[in-house]
Amino acid sequence: MIQEHVLGEIQDVREDGTAVITAGLPDLDRALLRQYKRVEIILPDGRRITAEQRRKVYAILGEISDYVNGFRDGDALEETKATMKMDFMLKRMESMERRLFSLSDCSVTTARSFIDYLISFVIANDIPTKVSLIEQCEDVSQYMYACTYHRKCAVCGKAADIHHCEGSRIGAGVDRTKVHQLGREVLPLCRVHHTECHSDEAGFIKKYHLQKVKLDEALCKRLKFKK
Repeated sequence: MIQEHVLGEIQDVREDGTAVITAGLPDLDRALLRQYKRVEIILPDGRRITAEQRRKVYAILGEISDYVNGFRDGDALEETKATMKMDFMLKRMESMERRLFSLSDCSVTTARSFIDYLISFVIANDIPTKVSLIEQCEDVSQYMYACTYHRKCAVCGKAADIHHCEGSRIGAGVDRTKVHQLGREVLPLCRVHHTECHSDEAGFIKKYHLQKVKLDEALCKRLKFKK
């Protein structure tokens, strides 16, 4: 349990990668009584949200607001923003970092995580978007994972089949319910893009800037694949 929260400054970084940090104690007597020995350190990103990240956030929030409210105006967008920020703080932020943040000056890391959270929300709730989500995402691997988990095509967002990549394919005529699939590499693709992928998998992945997804236990359970 965290007892106290103090801010410190990095005074020096040594060649072996260790840092010298100084921090003031709010109550010296209490510190001596509790005999503090170890501390947990958070290293906040000193970079500020970029204009491109801010554009992505508001574009996705606008899509969510349109879908939820059936229209878009300033009040509806602000309400959607407040709701999504609160949900993000509760579900994605670590307890020590959980605090209000502003889209005008939050860190690059917070903006990146918020964008990925919004995209996952859109995928999970089947919200239509005007712009391809892969063009908006900050972390392609997280985007691909979310698409696989919810069986959404990573290219167009339509309902997807699970394409087993070269080296992870299951032979024709084999009962897939009896084949272990943990660790196999896949792509979530609609019928049209699945067919396109089969003609040149490597070229297809490069064309659409995709990443293969390795099936873990959570995905196997979700997709009802044998581990």
